[in-house]
Amino acid sequence: MDIYKQQESNVRSYCNSFPVEFTTASGCWLTTDTGEQYLDFLAGAGALNYGHNNPNFKQALIDYISQDGITHSLDMHSQAKGAFLTAFRRHILEPRQLDYKVQFTGPTGTNAVEAALKLARKVTGRHNIVTFTNGFHGCSLGALMATGNQHHRGASGVPLFGGTRLPYDGYAGIDGLTLFETMLNDNSSGLDKPAAVLLEVVQGEGGLNVASTPWLQKLSALCHEHNILMIVDDIQAGCGRTGSFFSFEDAGITPDIITLSKSIGGYGLPMAIVLLKPELDTWKPGEHNGTFRGNNHAFITATKAIETYWADSTFEDHVKARAAQLNLRLAHWCETLPELFVKVKGKGLMQGIECHSGEIASLLGKASFKHNLIIEMAGPDDEVVKFFAPLTITESELDQGLAKFEQAIKTIAPQITQIAS
Repeated sequence: MDIYKQQESNVRSYCNSFPVEFTTASGCWLTTDTGEQYLDFLAGAGALNYGHNNPNFKQALIDYISQDGITHSLDMHSQAKGAFLTAFRRHILEPRQLDYKVQFTGPTGTNAVEAALKLARKVTGRHNIVTFTNGFHGCSLGALMATGNQHHRGASGVPLFGGTRLPYDGYAGIDGLTLFETMLNDNSSGLDKPAAVLLEVVQGEGGLNVASTPWLQKLSALCHEHNILMIVDDIQAGCGRTGSFFSFEDAGITPDIITLSKSIGGYGLPMAIVLLKPELDTWKPGEHNGTFRGNNHAFITATKAIETYWADSTFEDHVKARAAQLNLRLAHWCETLPELFVKVKGKGLMQGIECHSGEIASLLGKASFKHNLIIEMAGPDDEVVKFFAPLTITESELDQGLAKFEQAIKTIAPQITQIAS
């Protein structure tokens, strides 16, 4: 392991929590160089919704590569891209009666957010972007402006301009949307009329906070009334993570712009897109570009993911069943261990359990790893244990993971009790 300490930057983070060397992976399992298996409740921070090395995607990718399929094409037409666009329209957009153009950005989520912010400002001619407490949108400067976490913001090295922060739904009991509405209608409020609002329907890194349907509908109505664009960042909460393909579907709203990355590529291959209403497509050719916006390998696996899992409701039903299974156990722990846990948070297979402190959550995470479960924390103080298994996990595998976590609770119960008291 010395090579990592000697050569890799101190910026690395996940390996500090999981200090082993992984060699292979399949489904929701990771295997180390010593043959030890770990159940993965991290899932690439949402990039592996369909599991590691999904066999359906793997064979399609192998076949494509073996036939010398295009790997890199900038934004030129390719058969792989055409197949993805066709599948995305047929199985995702049309059944939901959504009409969006697709913009391929650089392959990261933060680049998709940068493109969305740039487009909103271009279309409206305004600069201000309203964002929300505990939001996370990436670590490039524009996305970092929209991110609330001070740990990430503090590394920018420059002032972060161009945004106004408002309380998210339920934040400290403050009615942020009434405040927003009042300020929009008051010429002396000091609020520059926004180009857009940017939000996550479920705040992944912010602690699994869920925006309610009434809150989302009110925000959407305010945006429509005041000609403000609504951008939903579905990079982590999208692609089925909350139970439906898009996180906002239950609320019955239609955002003006949507950002997707992480699991849109299906296999964990880098890919990001922006969905924009056709009337917003005012880009000039090359105005927002990137060398790797044509990752054809990702197009192959993304297409296979859509055709395999989203052609009917079977997969959604599976995710909802596993979400109910998870919620039942989390609720049980909250009820029986109130000295440790505060409440269950999140939605779908994007749920977690809030601990009374980040210290308790950290101990649980370390103990889980000792029981061969990989799990991470979220929230302002890393106080939420985040259960983020691949969506393809079976009932039995989910039970195994929850049993491992229960073992972790029992292992360090004396320490936790002492901290809690």
